[in-house]
Amino acid sequence: MNSPADPTPPPDQSRPEYRNEGIRTLLAMFDHGDPDERLRLGQILQGLQQSAFGVFLFVAILPAFIPVPGIGGAVSGPLVIMIGVQMLFGLRRPWLPGFIGNRGPRRGTMHKFLARIDGALRRLDRMLKPRRPLLLVPLPAHALTGLLLVLTGLLLSLPIPFTNYLFGFQLLLFALALLERDGTLMLINWIGAVAAVVFFGFSSGQLVEYVAGLFQRWF
Repeated sequence: MNSPADPTPPPDQSRPEYRNEGIRTLLAMFDHGDPDERLRLGQILQGLQQSAFGVFLFVAILPAFIPVPGIGGAVSGPLVIMIGVQMLFGLRRPWLPGFIGNRGPRRGTMHKFLARIDGALRRLDRMLKPRRPLLLVPLPAHALTGLLLVLTGLLLSLPIPFTNYLFGFQLLLFALALLERDGTLMLINWIGAVAAVVFFGFSSGQLVEYVAGLFQRWF
């Protein structure tokens, strides 16, 4: 009689690997481990493929939800702009300078943030799915998303009162569209971002003044 095969050891649950299986699976790993552990961006994005920009954007907008005036835009805005510029120029995976790749949120901070939006995430997760890849994959669509992220990141950086949560939520939807590869949600994001740029940027003149000031300093 043959001896029974040795049972397969269960997988290590202490640090699950990243897999491109959507928002719930990707973000579940933030619950595992020491809450005081610093999650470095370089480590978070290592090994990710099509979800990398979505995860990076999700982490980058976290400061936008801190209820302290000025902090959210000053931290999240430049990160969002950097993500948008890379997508605008056709990069398919984020490039991180060392001083950013070695920084990141604490695991406990991510857990608290996820707990706050858990209900909304669960409802959205039931509706989101991979669809309309032509609004995500081709270079023109990828670049348009990048351009709108740059403009939204600029708006987030501006001292426009009571808009951090608004732009943060809009960027959260961009992150979800990238994570779930949902072209329908991305189209909604495009429309919403254009409306935000027109209403908050050009109608108030703040975005125009800010960009003009940048050109004057650079040239």
